[in-house]
Amino acid sequence: MYLMTVLGNFLTILLIRLDSRLNTPMYFFLSILSFVDICYTNSTVPQMLIHFLSAQKSIPFYSCVLQLFISLAMGSTEFFLLGAMAYDRYVAVCHPLHYAVIMHGGLCLGLAAGCLVAGFVNSLMQTVIIFQLPLCCKVVNHFACEMLAVLRLTCVDISFNKVMVAISGFLVIMLPCFLVLFSYGRIVAAVLRIHSAQGRHKAFGTCASHLIVVSMCFGTAIFTYMRPMAGSSAEQEKMVALFYAVVTPMLNPLIYSLRNKEVMSAFRRVLGKLSDKG
Repeated sequence: MYLMTVLGNFLTILLIRLDSRLNTPMYFFLSILSFVDICYTNSTVPQMLIHFLSAQKSIPFYSCVLQLFISLAMGSTEFFLLGAMAYDRYVAVCHPLHYAVIMHGGLCLGLAAGCLVAGFVNSLMQTVIIFQLPLCCKVVNHFACEMLAVLRLTCVDISFNKVMVAISGFLVIMLPCFLVLFSYGRIVAAVLRIHSAQGRHKAFGTCASHLIVVSMCFGTAIFTYMRPMAGSSAEQEKMVALFYAVVTPMLNPLIYSLRNKEVMSAFRRVLGKLSDKG
């Protein structure tokens, strides 16, 4: 699954770079999403695979800090990015004649950079706050140095940290989620006004892949971070985190490619060019 994740997302980026017909805002954001998924997976899964094969499952303290920082930064960036992608689909469906003018290169670069900056700022803030706390236990009941798992190691009151997790969850998870819901609400309203059944099918088809990925990502994150820590068990959190860290990044390129005729056509064109050169 790890190899499929890395290979699938790398091929998505390569395909978008090689085929000029995919040089659109939608595929630009998809390439950024694939890059984020590769970074997120590499921040946790290789260490987990090492632990599968080793008798002593340990990780140095500063490696744990770095793992938490990178994984949290990439996860936060992905939520903001999914919100930006929802806005892109909203403009494409609701304002098709002005799409090229609104979603120009500068705006796309600005949105992508803003998502990355916001993700890293949130991660830096959470990491600094968490690792300033004294840790009474050195055994992390998780397959990675995950935020809630590390908080359970502390021997002081973490009420402030719970508040910060809730605030961060609202800003990083719920705000992009509201943007996605608003965008798709407007998209559905616009699509229902289309008289042609073929036109409605095409409009929904451009959004279906993104909607599936959004449901998986936001569903797992809301389940993990937007409910009281007392009401969740470590085992449940590990299962959800495993799904988000391994399954979702592996499925993303499959969902976007298998459900997208443009990507499959580009893949065949690239293969044709390579076979001609051979």
